[in-house]
Amino acid sequence: MRPHPSQSHIRPKISTMPRQKTEAAAYLDIYKLVNEKTRLQKELVSLEERRDRIQSRLEVLDVEITALEQSAHQLRDATPVEPGAIVRPKVPAADDANTLVLEY
Repeated sequence: MRPHPSQSHIRPKISTMPRQKTEAAAYLDIYKLVNEKTRLQKELVSLEERRDRIQSRLEVLDVEITALEQSAHQLRDATPVEPGAIVRPKVPAADDANTLVLEY
């Protein structure tokens, strides 16, 4: 696993070589900041879409869990089936060699 950086602050990318204070350097910094802002906005949209997908999946799971719990309660409260009520398949006659019966 890779270590996760602190979630409290997103650090800007730092150049190793300091630049001279010129107009071109200022425009380069503006360009870099605009690119970072655009990237972060796209990431935020992506995270919001993922959050919405997760939220909708959680809602579906809640509905399924509720339905299965109700089904389990109904099966628990239902009267048990009598052993004689189970229908057994008829065994074919011994002279019918082409018939094969498989029970699962």
